[in-house]
Amino acid sequence: MQKLTTILWTVYFFGTSIFFCSIVAIICLFTFLFDKNRRMAHLFASFWGMFYLYTNPGWPCRFEGRELIDPNKTYILVANHQSYWDILVLYGLYKPFKFVSKESIFNMPLIGQNMYLNQYVKIKRGDLKSIKEMMNTCKDWLNQGSSILLFPEGTRSEDGEIQNFRDGAFRLAVDCNVPVVPVVIDGTHKILGKHAKNIGFRSDVTIRVLPPVHPDDFERSSGLMRKHVHQIMVENLDEIRKRLPLKQENLLEESKSD
Repeated sequence: MQKLTTILWTVYFFGTSIFFCSIVAIICLFTFLFDKNRRMAHLFASFWGMFYLYTNPGWPCRFEGRELIDPNKTYILVANHQSYWDILVLYGLYKPFKFVSKESIFNMPLIGQNMYLNQYVKIKRGDLKSIKEMMNTCKDWLNQGSSILLFPEGTRSEDGEIQNFRDGAFRLAVDCNVPVVPVVIDGTHKILGKHAKNIGFRSDVTIRVLPPVHPDDFERSSGLMRKHVHQIMVENLDEIRKRLPLKQENLLEESKSD
């Protein structure tokens, strides 16, 4: 049964993506002269990504700390990586940024076209030339006032826990003198884990934004910054998991109000 629902949802996803991707293309066509960072296209893509969570009551999402991201400032956002669903829920921040994503995502039908239209950043994993190009492209976007979002683990977690971080995002922060905003995600691993073949249609999802961290606070050391951000993200993931599930918490709040 789960396999069948996964197939049906996949058909639904790509079927609706034809419409959404067409709208992104139209937005780019009419805004490219004055929207150099493709903010409007990204904003609509954000609704597109979140549409699938809005329409499934089994994936309730809690966003915390969105106000800590000023849309008029430039950041490097770093998020832990539990699932392909992380991209969908991060769109729910409704903040302008460029994803850094592996090359294979750009080759997916419709999703890849959206990535190109929004001028997200491509990387070929394990290719030093591609990594260098990615870093240079990110620097160009940061200098142009566009925030960047990276997954510093480099790949999806096997078990949903936060793995060791690579240095690239923090090196960018030091080189470009840009603050890092840690973003902690939980719940997407249960929807589609790294080796899962079927989609889980029930999971509480939490996205918690932590206060910006500036390189100057760590003597402009990317290593010190990386260790600090990793530690606070692990601590916050543990704290999120100790709370009641969203539905139970909402019922508790309702009973208190009565």
